[in-house]
Amino acid sequence: MTTVRQGTKVPARWRLLVCGLALLASCALAASAGAWVPRLPLPFSSTLTPDPDAALPAPTRTSYREIGTTKMLGIEAPLRTRLTARIPAGLGDVLAFYRTELGKLGWQEQHEGADIATDHIRLAYATPLGPAALQLDRKGSSTSVNLVQRNREAATMAHVMPRPGRAALMLTNLSVKEAVLTLDNHTVTLPARTGKERPESPLFNMPPGKYAYALKVDGGPDRDAAIELAAGDAWEVTVGPEGDLWSPLQLY
Repeated sequence: MTTVRQGTKVPARWRLLVCGLALLASCALAASAGAWVPRLPLPFSSTLTPDPDAALPAPTRTSYREIGTTKMLGIEAPLRTRLTARIPAGLGDVLAFYRTELGKLGWQEQHEGADIATDHIRLAYATPLGPAALQLDRKGSSTSVNLVQRNREAATMAHVMPRPGRAALMLTNLSVKEAVLTLDNHTVTLPARTGKERPESPLFNMPPGKYAYALKVDGGPDRDAAIELAAGDAWEVTVGPEGDLWSPLQLY
C-alpha cells in the first residue's frame, strides 16, 4: 500500500494509476446510483379522480366546493341541484373529467347552443331527471365550475313546471299584511300568508324577458326590483315575514 502525504513527490506512473483508479470508482458509483435511485414522483398527478360522495360529479382535488338544492314543501326530491367548485387544473382537463363522468351517468351532451372557447365552456345536457347545464371558466391556474341539474318530475309535482317556451313566476307573501305587487303593468294583490302552504301561491307563465316589478306593503315604503326570466325556468318572488322583499329564488 502506498500512502501519499502532502508535499511528497510521487512518480508519474503512480499518479497515473491513482487517477485511473479514482475515475473507475466514480464511474462505478454513478452506474450503481443510476441503478437503484428511484424516480421522484411529481408533487401531484394531473389526473382528476371523482369523489364518490359528491351529489353531482366533482373531483377529489378542489380548492372550493359547494352543493345547493331547491326544495318545495311536501316534495322530497330537490327541484334543482347546483354544484359550484374551483378546481386547480386546466380548462381542458376539467372538461375531459366532466365529459367522462357525466357520460357514466347517462347525460347526453347537446350540441345545439354549445359554446367552447379558450377561457370558457358552456354545454347543455339532457339527463334522466331533466335538463342540465355545465359552465366552466378559466381563472388563472384554476377552473371554476357551475353545474346545474333540474328535476322535471319534482317541478311538476310542485306545480311550478313552466309551459313550453315560457317561464314560471310564483309570488309568495309570508307577512301578516296584504302586499300589492306590480309586474309588467299588472297589479297583483297578495293576501297575508299567501303561499305559506303550497300550492296556494299564484303562478304566472311569462314570455322570456326582463321585467321590472314593485312591491307595496301597508305601512312600508315602495320597493322596486327587476328579474330576468328565461324559457324553461321557474322563479319565486317572496315578501318576507317582516314585509321585506327577498331576492328572487330560482326554483327550477
